[in-house]
Amino acid sequence: MQRVILFGSAFRAIATGSGGLHAHCSRCTRHENACRTPIRKHSQDQPTNNTVHFSCYSLPHRALISVSGQDTSSFLQGIITNDMTLLGEDALRAMYAHILSVQGRTLYDIILYSLKGPPDGLNDVLLECDSTVQDSIMQLLKVYKIRRKVNFSLCPGLSLWALLPQNKTAVLGKSKPDVTAADKVVVLEQDPRTELMGWRMITSCQNNPHEIISVCQESNTEEYHRHRYEIGVPEGVKDLPPGEALPLESNLVYMQGISFSKGCYIGQELTARTHHTGVIRKRLMPVTMSAPAETLDQGAALETEGGKPAGKHRAGIDKLGLSLIRLAHAREPLKIKSPDAVPVTLQATVPDWWPKNSKD
Repeated sequence: MQRVILFGSAFRAIATGSGGLHAHCSRCTRHENACRTPIRKHSQDQPTNNTVHFSCYSLPHRALISVSGQDTSSFLQGIITNDMTLLGEDALRAMYAHILSVQGRTLYDIILYSLKGPPDGLNDVLLECDSTVQDSIMQLLKVYKIRRKVNFSLCPGLSLWALLPQNKTAVLGKSKPDVTAADKVVVLEQDPRTELMGWRMITSCQNNPHEIISVCQESNTEEYHRHRYEIGVPEGVKDLPPGEALPLESNLVYMQGISFSKGCYIGQELTARTHHTGVIRKRLMPVTMSAPAETLDQGAALETEGGKPAGKHRAGIDKLGLSLIRLAHAREPLKIKSPDAVPVTLQATVPDWWPKNSKD
């Protein structure tokens, strides 16, 4: 995993009150918020040849929660699907995972960013989640905290960006963004789900990506959603309805979001049993539709042309979307009824980034 995590004097100044972050996140103290965690500096050298042009997308639909304290890693280890012992190692600074219900169904999809650094070695973390459920996640974390030495707080003074190379060849080549203002970057990491999702950048809300990335064009967030629907990457509660979606059907293995060798965690039993039996009959797949996704009901039933049940529609934008498809009918033309009873045709595709041979 390639990574660039850059943390400089400007961010420390912001955290201590010289910028806007302290005004928005007044609880940013060592034991209250990881926003002031001293972060290890990394090389600010960036490739100067063959500079890649990036499109930068603001992600206001995603929120950041600070998780800090000496029990951070062990606490999260018991409630997420991935292995926290891997996060913070030199090769891994961003990790995808789900938080499951006790019944083994997905509650929330999250991305964790390691902020490990001297002098005390605390493994503080920023947790990215759907902004519409940030309060619910905060409440869940507090319920499971018990007596753990760990603290949680929202970070409204930080902003999240997705950086996608405008050239697809550059995506596959894992080209790094050319950073010109490293002291303004809190985190800059490859998206852990798939290289086709580019990079994730966290910075102060006061900063603009044009001030940080040398060749950067700010683009509409709808284009970001259109891109991930086209390649089949779910994100947020519309794509992964809380308490309904199953993690393996949601391609959690394909997105490097689960460990089958770690210890127990909430919801593990059903997930592990499904994995070891190797039986997954439905998958969340990208689809193209003959009508805009906005005109379709979320959860509407899919049928084959012969009237057999084929799955459920989840969400989308324009004529692109995600649907939970029965694999037996994945290559067949499908149909869905719109609210006005007009039949809508639908065709699923297998993403190029999926592994060619896998039981999961």
